[in-house]
Amino acid sequence: MGEDGIIIVGSGLAALTVAYYLRAQENVMIFTKKGRTDSNSWRAQGGVAAALAADDDWRAHFRDTLAAGCHHNDGRMVELLVREGPKRLQEWMDAGMAFDADEHGQLRFGLEGGHSRRRILHAGGDQTGKALVSFLLRQVEGRISVVEGEQVIELLMEDGRCVGVKAKRTDGAVSAWRAGAVVIATGGCAGLYTFTSNAPTAVGDGIAMAYRAGAAVADMEFIQFHPTMLAAGGKAVGLVSEAVRGEGAVLEAEDGRRLMDGVHPLGDLAPRDVVARAIAAEMERGGRVYLNISAVRDFRRRFPTIAALCEAHGAGLEAGRLPVVPGAHFLMGGIMVNEWGQTTVPGLYAVGEAACTGVHGANRLASNSLLEAIVFGARVAHAISRQEGWPAAAHRTVRPFGRPRRLLAPPLPGRARIRERLSALAGIVRDGEQLREAVRWFEQFSLPDWLDGDLEWLSAEEIETGYMLLAGWLVASSALRRTESRGGHYRSDFPYDHPDWQGRRLVRTKEEWAHASARR
Repeated sequence: MGEDGIIIVGSGLAALTVAYYLRAQENVMIFTKKGRTDSNSWRAQGGVAAALAADDDWRAHFRDTLAAGCHHNDGRMVELLVREGPKRLQEWMDAGMAFDADEHGQLRFGLEGGHSRRRILHAGGDQTGKALVSFLLRQVEGRISVVEGEQVIELLMEDGRCVGVKAKRTDGAVSAWRAGAVVIATGGCAGLYTFTSNAPTAVGDGIAMAYRAGAAVADMEFIQFHPTMLAAGGKAVGLVSEAVRGEGAVLEAEDGRRLMDGVHPLGDLAPRDVVARAIAAEMERGGRVYLNISAVRDFRRRFPTIAALCEAHGAGLEAGRLPVVPGAHFLMGGIMVNEWGQTTVPGLYAVGEAACTGVHGANRLASNSLLEAIVFGARVAHAISRQEGWPAAAHRTVRPFGRPRRLLAPPLPGRARIRERLSALAGIVRDGEQLREAVRWFEQFSLPDWLDGDLEWLSAEEIETGYMLLAGWLVASSALRRTESRGGHYRSDFPYDHPDWQGRRLVRTKEEWAHASARR
């Protein structure tokens, strides 16, 4: 396995964590289709959850994670997360990563929904993701290669093994890069929805690419909708962190009624799926929902990014009520991996939101996502570094291409149409009729062609749109198959969880197309 170098696809916290722990190898390359800071991690307002406080311990964090995940979690993986997380964070703090502290230099811990203790570390108030990414970029500078603006379009496969990637530049030139190990760290797929907190790059293409190469994916039906996106001009314009509710903000209907009273014992800090559905139900009745921030002290200092967002969109902080809507936020599923980030395809790893480790179950506990990126990013690096003698990745330019030689499918839909269809038919509340309509809509675009056709002749935008169709189909068809409600997956025709489904993963592989064709 050690004949070529290491390629990481993506530039968020998970990708950079892998690079950080492999930086001594001096043969690591990061590919990112935009810039190195164009990621969900850079945008992350929430913090990192870890049992570092004197009155906390990993067992309490473990219990909270399982409760939020509706006990669909992989308990062994959750234990790895909550036990190794504090050690990694302490290691980073020793290396110079600074989290917010009080005037005595003691770490300041925040509270977010689903947590029984104050255990959320922040940096720069609501700029934790930016601080973490900046820290890692400084650590790896000059030690690894970062290729910006070059989109990985396909995984190279030989004899069932991933041996590298194909990438396309903006001028259409395609290049092939061999690698002994490829790491998918491209984020989730919440960018497939109209209202989303995600960066425009997070459209599930890395997951679809791995599925296309033969890797198993799982839990694609579990999409978490963040309850509080700032609403302006009929759009969701940015995230209002759950930490705001942790500091005393409350959700209200237009008439001032407390929205979460009587809905859940934790009230405004109930798990996100519960809060998102409560807001969606109020909106369905024609009402608006607001986040009352009047009880939050020093809002501008505590949440500078959110304050700037509000002012940019005319949501006056002086009124003390911010209009909010739910938006697609996080995928609990993804590419199936083991505790070392290894996929079902030899030579291929996955980490971060693109991976399904099982730690989040049916609904991610707030601020566990950055922790997952750190803990499992270190584990992926450890698994790769056990291979000795990694030379640099071998590169050859294939050729520049002109017009597409052939189309793989009928004319592609616009991306706004993909988002509109998935939002309408596989959103916060789903039912079988709508989900069947969604599956039919996606399947009209000759999806089998996207699994085996020649991608090189298409533009980078066309390829990404094709991957969006594959990812959207995986979400909708998985949601149709799970005939229960659990966590981020809620079906009005099956409104309760069912013991037969607990812990049961819907595993999807490319081979299902062949089996379906054989049955027909």
